[in-house]
Amino acid sequence: MLPVQEQLAELRRGTAEILLESDLEKKLEAGRPLRIKAGFDPTAPDLHLGHTVLINKMALFQRLGHDVTFLIGDFTGLIGDPTGRNATRPALTPEDVRANALTYEAQIFKILDPKLTRIDFNSRWMETMGAAGMIQLAARHTVARMLERDDFSKRYRSGQPIAIHEFLYPLVQGYDSVALQSDVELGGTDQKFNLLVGRQLQESYGQPPQVVMTMPLLEGLDGVNKMSKSLGNYIGIAEPPDEMFGKLMSVSDDLMWRYFDLLSFRATADIERLKTEVAEGRNPRDLKFELGMEIVDRFHEAGSGARARDAFIARFQQGSLPEDVAEVKLTAGADGIGIANALKAAGLVPSTSDAFRQLKQGAVKVDGERVEDGSLRFAPGAVHVMQVGKRRVARVTIVAG
Repeated sequence: MLPVQEQLAELRRGTAEILLESDLEKKLEAGRPLRIKAGFDPTAPDLHLGHTVLINKMALFQRLGHDVTFLIGDFTGLIGDPTGRNATRPALTPEDVRANALTYEAQIFKILDPKLTRIDFNSRWMETMGAAGMIQLAARHTVARMLERDDFSKRYRSGQPIAIHEFLYPLVQGYDSVALQSDVELGGTDQKFNLLVGRQLQESYGQPPQVVMTMPLLEGLDGVNKMSKSLGNYIGIAEPPDEMFGKLMSVSDDLMWRYFDLLSFRATADIERLKTEVAEGRNPRDLKFELGMEIVDRFHEAGSGARARDAFIARFQQGSLPEDVAEVKLTAGADGIGIANALKAAGLVPSTSDAFRQLKQGAVKVDGERVEDGSLRFAPGAVHVMQVGKRRVARVTIVAG
């Protein structure tokens, strides 16, 4: 293992918060491999780059010689976690959970070492706990402590309902740490309350409290909202290379640096050097190419990133699009925005009637594909390159209004 201070330096990179860092230092100084836990509810069949911020940190712990458990919350997935929401997230069916869990097992080994990764399911201990055990677990926490959670307190003050089963979610997640005797638990910043419940429950059960490490939430392609499949602003790690590369090219120049910081395996000093080069006049597009190739190669075979880059250049750069593409943000309601209104708002046509005329003439392209359907709509979170004729082009991001 690396010396403790070198491990700490590596682990701090890209981490939002470590509670408590002094505890982590003491655990590392003990000289034994630490038990690292991160839980994932199988709420959707595909993982996206937002999930990998956390999984990359797990991989770092593996490289440093520690024991990693990828915990699939098949039991908590049946409850439904309202984290960061104003209403309860619908619970999954057992069939949904099993199907999604299988896809997770296949996808995580694109990042984690399968020989060093333990996959576990929290149903293993929760299904045997029984009603009496659940009541005993609930007795170790209070309603007052639950209402310290920001979304619970806001809903309580505004008179919005909070179902009793929602209080069970943090308790079950916290008990997972007791069951696994975890030394460190990783989670997004939106999971901080739940992770701290685990720390408190471990103390209640006579265990040393775990260290909590929170990771930043990666913004999606819209640059505003957390990457989410439901918002359509995500890049799935199982997507084809060309599609993955094209989406990465659509991020704004500012958001590119956020992706470098949270997704790239480059050294921090190397990223700072790239920032200096851009400040001195280097085209940010070239760096997006490098980022895109790195990410695509990570999730596909070696060389697939370069092939995706070449395909992108052939499709969008060699006479298809001008060098400088305008960046436009459009606001839309929950039902999205129609293509004619989008073309007009982006300044690509003078009117919606002209937009429909251009569509009929076959002069409109979206992401390089000719579009003639005037009923096409774009949902909030979508990012598309829209083109009218040869020279009127804009990269359009649809944001929720």
